[in-house]
Amino acid sequence: MVIRTHSKDSIGNVDSAEPEASAAVPSRWRTYAHWLDSLIELPGGYRIGLGSILGLFPGVGDAAGAVLGVPIVLSAWRNGASKAVLFRMMGNLALDTIVGAVPVLGDLFDFAFKSHQRNVGLLERYAAEPVKTRRRSMVSVVALCAGFILVLVLVIAAALTVAGYLLSLLTTG
Repeated sequence: MVIRTHSKDSIGNVDSAEPEASAAVPSRWRTYAHWLDSLIELPGGYRIGLGSILGLFPGVGDAAGAVLGVPIVLSAWRNGASKAVLFRMMGNLALDTIVGAVPVLGDLFDFAFKSHQRNVGLLERYAAEPVKTRRRSMVSVVALCAGFILVLVLVIAAALTVAGYLLSLLTTG
């Protein structure tokens, strides 16, 4: 993927137009993501990849799956993808890694989420429609951050509630 940067006119003013994609995402990334997410067909039409198999090894496998996704993100960065798209790609890997670390539920999530193919698809959309994809990615990143903050607040509130309850048991008993 090659993205054109802002150009300057003869006076040196920067063109305010958004970057445009001038080439599609290399097919090697689609193939790589397919290997990681959908290489093996299971009964019932489900597909898993090498990343899903690695994810069966608690902790280490999910971390390895995330590391294997980094070259796709680095390629996007080297080729000028916007910060919003890069953050969204990293968010996909982080979500896959964090939820994937939960026994059984994480493995089922990994079978369905396919973070590597999502990231390649995101790059393809960015190559085709950079402005629209950047905006959608920014909305996704903001929503992910808001969701993280909400979960954090709920966990803190639950911890304070439990601590208060335990303290009241100790002081009245």
